Amino acid sequence: MGIEIERKFLVTGRDYPKSEGQVYRQGYLPAENGTTVRVRTVGAVGYITIKGASVGLSRKEFEYRIPLEDANEMLSEMSTGYIVEKVRYRVQYEGLIWEIDEFRNENEGLVLAEVELQSEEQDVRLPKWIGREVSAEPRYSNLSLSREPYRLWEK
Repeated sequence: MGIEIERKFLVTGRDYPKSEGQVYRQGYLPAENGTTVRVRTVGAVGYITIKGASVGLSRKEFEYRIPLEDANEMLSEMSTGYIVEKVRYRVQYEGLIWEIDEFRNENEGLVLAEVELQSEEQDVRLPKWIGREVSAEPRYSNLSLSREPYRLWEK
């Protein structure tokens, strides 16, 4: 069993160093009791991920590779809401890997950065392109973005 501990931030500028980005497509299968079941494609690889309910910044996470054809079929036939599509860039800063997501389609214009931690108390130095922390704001979760995309928010 894995434990995911992450913090999420808005990105305030586009001056972060860009690696080669990877296209992510993901959707969500019906689940209950705070559990999230995500199906994702990253390039030519499929994944299914089950996440438990969040407790603070932490939650249980189980992720498995699945055939790309299965992932695409689940996304097209079983997922609810919108498919979340984004380009993800990985940036190393002060010993941590930041994942920067530039959203497309229904969530165009939204750019978020996440950093995974070893503990909730871990000290994190923020790069200059990091804005407000949104870790505790549910509407910034990918699940929420699949239900109520960024383009529908009141600006």
